[in-house]
Amino acid sequence: MNVKSNSAGNKIKISFSENIFQAVIYCLLIALCLVILLPCINVLVLSFNEGTDAAKGGIYFWPRMFTLANYKEVFADGSIMKAYKITIARTLIGTAASLAVTSLAAFSLKETRLPGRKAITFLITFTMLFSGGMIPTYIQYNKLNLINTFWVYVVPSLVSVTYLLMMRTFFESIPDSLEESAKLDGCGYFKIYMKIMLPLSKPVIAVVGLYTAVNHWNDWFSGSFYMKSSELWPVQTVLQQMLSRAMASQQEITSVSQAIARNANTVTSDSLKMAAVVVTTVPILCIYPFVQKYFAQGAMIGAVKG
Repeated sequence: MNVKSNSAGNKIKISFSENIFQAVIYCLLIALCLVILLPCINVLVLSFNEGTDAAKGGIYFWPRMFTLANYKEVFADGSIMKAYKITIARTLIGTAASLAVTSLAAFSLKETRLPGRKAITFLITFTMLFSGGMIPTYIQYNKLNLINTFWVYVVPSLVSVTYLLMMRTFFESIPDSLEESAKLDGCGYFKIYMKIMLPLSKPVIAVVGLYTAVNHWNDWFSGSFYMKSSELWPVQTVLQQMLSRAMASQQEITSVSQAIARNANTVTSDSLKMAAVVVTTVPILCIYPFVQKYFAQGAMIGAVKG
């Protein structure tokens, strides 16, 4: 039986069964971390290994034949850098605009004196269950002159119902006495929103902002279906088209000379895919350390009414 001291200095005896339980929990957590990390490490390793050699298998934690050819192939077309600019711009502008609109809407729905509050909430929630479908959505975007413009990335994603309800729940957990005291001091609704709600809502804003930024960064569908010109493609759409071409070219061998040239090229569709995954994933991962301290708190408080 082990002895453990608490914060007050008192000694607490821990039974053998509790030690076994803690050991099992630690083993499960370590196993879970390995299940998450090992595939990521393998993708990174394969992206730095020759594709023809990787096709033989047996590569796990270290490249067998190191090469940068996969990344050179990804960046060989200059369109990838232009696509990065589009992706970064849509992520920054889209996230900022979405946070502004969502937080304002959540603050409005939080007010019990809002006329038709329950009806508005019902209509907003109704959109979570039903949608018009792809063709009506395309027609609507076309009538709004969003097709083949940068704003098709920003305007349709201004509000997410899930994030709106999360923010509203967080705002409702803030004591009403703060808002009432501000009103006694002559503050209007907008000043209460700016001076009280936003400063106290950093955790949920960080979480919603991170989720929104990741959605913008990973979206390839909008560029592929709503853009007629490749000049405004985001990086995910460019890489998706690149991978499609690479996979199609490997399936089309019409002559012996093409087969010889194919064997001479160490880049395969699979190795190109691994490099594309790293190129698209690493930049957005760099944001996580800056919002980590808010993440757990915002995810819990924003989801449960306190």
